[in-house]
Amino acid sequence: MKRPRTGIDVGAALDLVGGVLKWLAPAFLLPVVVAIGYGESCWWAFVVAAVITGVAGWTLDQITGDKEGAAVTPRESFLVVALLWLLIPMFGALPYILDGGPVLSRPIDAYFEAVSGFTATGATLVPKVEALDRSMLFWRQLSHWLGGMGIIVLAVAILPRLRIGGRQLLQSELAGPTEIEQLGDTIRETARRLWRLYVVLTLIAIAVLGFIGWSGLDEELTFFDAVGHALSVVALGGFSTRTISVAAFAPITQYVILVFMIIAGINFLRLYRFFVQRRFDVLTRDEELRLYLALIVIGTILIAIEVIGGGYEEGEAGIRHSLFQATAILTTTGFATADYAVWGPLATVTLLLLMFSGASAGSTGGGIKIIRHLLLFKLVRRELEQTVHREAIVPIRANKRVVDEKALRSTIVFVLLYLVTFAVGALGLVADARRAGEDLSAFDAFGAAAACLGNVGPAFGFAGPYGSFAPFSDLSTWICTVLMWLGRVEIIPVVVILTRAYWRS
Repeated sequence: MKRPRTGIDVGAALDLVGGVLKWLAPAFLLPVVVAIGYGESCWWAFVVAAVITGVAGWTLDQITGDKEGAAVTPRESFLVVALLWLLIPMFGALPYILDGGPVLSRPIDAYFEAVSGFTATGATLVPKVEALDRSMLFWRQLSHWLGGMGIIVLAVAILPRLRIGGRQLLQSELAGPTEIEQLGDTIRETARRLWRLYVVLTLIAIAVLGFIGWSGLDEELTFFDAVGHALSVVALGGFSTRTISVAAFAPITQYVILVFMIIAGINFLRLYRFFVQRRFDVLTRDEELRLYLALIVIGTILIAIEVIGGGYEEGEAGIRHSLFQATAILTTTGFATADYAVWGPLATVTLLLLMFSGASAGSTGGGIKIIRHLLLFKLVRRELEQTVHREAIVPIRANKRVVDEKALRSTIVFVLLYLVTFAVGALGLVADARRAGEDLSAFDAFGAAAACLGNVGPAFGFAGPYGSFAPFSDLSTWICTVLMWLGRVEIIPVVVILTRAYWRS
């Protein structure tokens, strides 16, 4: 009789990492096409990066042996998730380092930019992005797109070894406290359908933005800009092909990007049922969606009071900028139509608070996620009711389904860990700024920590929407990099694998 496997099968985890790296390698060839098309000499950097990544993946496969039949257990999924989001940016940083440009040639800077790209954060160390080659710009945008829906979701969809055990990995990517809904007979089919929807939304965004530029409705918007921003917006990432972000384009382009931000911030499982299965009721009765839209409206009103009342903008422009920035920050996209860092305190504090919101669970956004805020509110309400009626049994429901106590406990633990991580990160930035003599206020440090941990991107001060994270010291750059990584893996996998109990048999 075969004994059940106990402990952590590190070999199976590394084998899966190797398989994902082999699938990542061909992605480096897309910027090669861009480089050749624009006559740029840096194409070789992407070819070398592709070879190194492919060889690394193949080597891991060879070292770990035949693991095709090995299932990924829930315990191993924590290790796989943490490792992948550490290693993928390492290989993604290779083109920046190999090219030897003036900004991202140092490994620490290149790794920061790659982590920001693959985690769909959008924070940058590049003061003027137009100075980069088009192929490098395209790689930044493509890294957003690859990391947005999640390379792990793609791995579940395409790697045969994940026919068993893929649910845990998919759950880690479609972040949220509740169980995922299957869209097909298998979890692998669910992952495939999500990626098909992701690709179709991206193509639609490219077509719409491309038409706006081609028709002359926005003379500043080139087809390269259209593709780049489509890749970013569907992934809810903030990298732009322009230093001043979306402010470089006409209002019609900003409105189109706004619509795609709102759509991409909705649970993709719900979007699939709505667009593909024609189940129109899934959105109308979704409590998370209602709270998501309500927070956008509330944030817009508060920001507009400051922006219009304070004389920063007026009329339609004031409403547009307020709505756009509330949506961009809440969904953790990070695009900007204005330099919101110079707005008054009501607007900036509102934006800081929205950084802690996040988009819907199952979307491409980061942050705490709307569903967790909803469950926390219901938990507080239940506690107040039971304070008055001590014998009352009050189940908590989300979308008319009872949420089990384990999911509620995990919500509380995650939010506490999130706030502690934010506090430690902010204190680290403040302390290092004092050591390095940086011009960083406490509010700016809070903003940078919240923006990185929430995978939002730009913050305030010199790290605002028209600035960059370049003035940070190396230590602060590492702090921001770790915060982006922790935010993308949702903290818990890292905390779990650091415990002694995790490695016991």
